Amino acid sequence: MTAPLRLVLASASPRRLDLLRQIGLEPDAVDPPDIDESPLRDETTRLLVERLARGKAAAVAARHPGAYVLAADTLVAVGRRILSKPVDEADARRMLVLLSGRAHRVLTGVAATAPDGRTASRISETRLHVKRLTPAEIEGHIASGDWRDASGAYKIHRGFGAFVISIQGSYTGVVGLPLYETKSLLEGLGFRRSTGS
Repeated sequence: MTAPLRLVLASASPRRLDLLRQIGLEPDAVDPPDIDESPLRDETTRLLVERLARGKAAAVAARHPGAYVLAADTLVAVGRRILSKPVDEADARRMLVLLSGRAHRVLTGVAATAPDGRTASRISETRLHVKRLTPAEIEGHIASGDWRDASGAYKIHRGFGAFVISIQGSYTGVVGLPLYETKSLLEGLGFRRSTGS
């Protein structure tokens, strides 16, 4: 009898773990990577999220031979400006002011590595439009703490979702793991696991 295929989630994000569980996938291990996430000179947001996702998958795959590894990276882009995770309240406030009343993009790169070393990746790009935020709404969001550990200083599945006028693309991609792309990548590399196993 062959051993069940192992799946390792290369992320410390509880949101990504919850999303995986929504499609019946419970990883055998959660092992967040530690890589330099600084953008390269003149690197576009699309190239950056894909490079980081692939880099995270490779770093964790080296620690888990024989397993499938899934990694992702999410960034918010306003024009050519990249908004990663804010470093403090002032940084979060700056991001919220920038997002207020305008459209922006959320890009999530997803990468999966197979036990034989094959790696595949995809990019999910979603366009959102945020209402014009009042100073009180910005300060309320800061006080909620939902800006912490969130690209662009918000989590759409929390209170900030009430400020989003429209969304075109993958909602789960904005949360942090586009499920269509994720399932397609894993299946394309040969990973199969029945729901509830």
